[in-house]
Amino acid sequence: MNNRIALLLMAVALCAFAPVERLDAPALHRDCGLTGVLDQAVFLKAIARAERLGTAPKVIAIADMTQPSTAQRFYVVDLEHKKLLLRSWVAHGKNSGEDRCVRTSNKSGSLCTSAGLMRIGQRIVSPKHGDALLLHGLEKGVNDKALEREIIIHAADYVSAAHISEHGRLGRSWGCPAVSPDVMSRLLKLLPEGSLLYVHAK
Repeated sequence: MNNRIALLLMAVALCAFAPVERLDAPALHRDCGLTGVLDQAVFLKAIARAERLGTAPKVIAIADMTQPSTAQRFYVVDLEHKKLLLRSWVAHGKNSGEDRCVRTSNKSGSLCTSAGLMRIGQRIVSPKHGDALLLHGLEKGVNDKALEREIIIHAADYVSAAHISEHGRLGRSWGCPAVSPDVMSRLLKLLPEGSLLYVHAK
């Protein structure tokens, strides 16, 4: 092997293991128009989790489950073009609480929301919910059972203004971050495979 090839291979190896460039998250929060819209501390935690796991997403979805279900606490942010793409409602798990998500779990059968950072997986067709997106938990002991638990982003009729008006809160899922049917159709385009979802919860 000549020196030129050896140097080229070394350069490729170094690039493969180069750390993700750290983002100026506070400035990014401002530039994306999130001031007064999404709590900066929640946004910073989402970015920090992604950086710690060595990922640099172009698009990230954030579900701030510390807000009540009546709040539009689901955000999709385009980090590359610095803009908020979507804000809407999202349901939490049946055993995570009534109007507020007060507990999370990584356990199968818990019917609780999974917290932490997850990777958006393949688009599937759920027999019960129709078009949906698989979720792969990226944090061991926190949400790494998400796929096994069949935690997915899916549509649900109980995620609507009408349900809030009638019941005073959204309906609840079996642990999935459920959204309204019209939002689900948009997410299929906004969240390609490899995007990230950060679920913020106490």
